Amino acid sequence: MQIDDLKRLRKARDTMDRDYAEPLDVAALAKVALMSVGHFQRSFRTAYGETPYSYLMTRRIERAKTLLRRGDLSVTEVCMAVGCTSLGSFSSRFTELVGESPSAYRARDHSAAEHITACVAMYLTRPIRGTDTGRPGTAAAKEIRNGEAEADAGQ
Repeated sequence: MQIDDLKRLRKARDTMDRDYAEPLDVAALAKVALMSVGHFQRSFRTAYGETPYSYLMTRRIERAKTLLRRGDLSVTEVCMAVGCTSLGSFSSRFTELVGESPSAYRARDHSAAEHITACVAMYLTRPIRGTDTGRPGTAAAKEIRNGEAEADAGQ
């Protein structure tokens, strides 16, 4: 892959990171990357190990987890705040990535993590596709994360 393609893909990824709550579609993101839709999707998956839609939904679920831990918004309000338009799709994707429903996650006691800084909390609670619980540290967590291969811990 060419370095110029990677720069353009990074620009599209930065757009997703910054504007996750906005209605973003693959065509708009491909335009940001100055690529056709098909080429953008293939190149993004090659570079980052997941589709643009999957990456965007992971960002949205990360933010949703933060809002749910605060406990002052309902699941529906959190769903809309992170840019999802369907509560059913949001709940299904949340459960797939996190390992429990948004309601159960919101109801759980999060006081033990109150002293952890936001950036560390985001890293530790980042949903990872393909794990048993959606959390790092499980046996199934040996997959590509943000396009970088996880180091094999000698297992």
